Amino acid sequence: MLRIPLPPQLVEQAREYADGTRTPAEPRNAATVVLLRPSESGPSVYLLRRQTSMAFAAGMCVFPGGGVDPRDFAAHVGWEGPSPAEWAERLGTDEETALALVCAAVRETFEESGVLLAGPSPHTVVDDTTGADWEADRVALEQRELAFTEFLARRGLVLRTDLLGVWSGWLTPVFEPRRYRTWFFVAELPEGQRTRDVSTESSSVTWLPAMGAVEAVEASEMLMLPPTYLTCLEVAQYPDPASVLAAAGGRTVEMFTPQVVGEGEDATLSMPETLRPLVESRPA
Repeated sequence: MLRIPLPPQLVEQAREYADGTRTPAEPRNAATVVLLRPSESGPSVYLLRRQTSMAFAAGMCVFPGGGVDPRDFAAHVGWEGPSPAEWAERLGTDEETALALVCAAVRETFEESGVLLAGPSPHTVVDDTTGADWEADRVALEQRELAFTEFLARRGLVLRTDLLGVWSGWLTPVFEPRRYRTWFFVAELPEGQRTRDVSTESSSVTWLPAMGAVEAVEASEMLMLPPTYLTCLEVAQYPDPASVLAAAGGRTVEMFTPQVVGEGEDATLSMPETLRPLVESRPA
């Protein structure tokens, strides 16, 4: 079983936040997408290794994702799938925020993998985003020179929100100087599209069976934040991406904030109780 003890200094800082001595940083809303494709070993996940120079999660393997852009709140984009009201219920937030989170999830996936969950009609998906014109738009989005809603409108694209599923929600612990309230989505790689190593925030990218990623972390061959590791472990319990998406259909988000539990060398971070049996079933 993977267990990450916390440094004593971090434990002390957490106590100071808990007793009000310190004031936690205000979290920023964010979205991340567990991009899936089938493999002989169950669902594979797309992972990016963040640059070691990054201020948050440096060197960690993560799913595509990032903070909500204020322009993700712009309404009136072509939309297929659950309504903003339905998304709001699933995500546990208001309609305006739900729309922005869904836009951010699709935008960040395109920016960081080249995969676009949108199409020219409500029942199609673009089949190739590797051309120079697509790359120019992707770079403009990444550099915040272009709003995602403007990009969709100019190309006449419909946002395929029906290709996304809701998975979980994680709020960064209070002791972190940069905090994110992150909604985790799941989506299958659309037929005909392929991922590309394009994000300036990553040093490398890879596809790995979800259980293979879990085993790499447990063998200290890969670094992940607990939410990423736990998500891989949970996804690995399903035989294929379709099963993951089917499970996502019945989910709603309850945001979870890891807390420091235990004392001294036994201090570690808490996890959702629903995931504890999976973690405790792993080899010591």
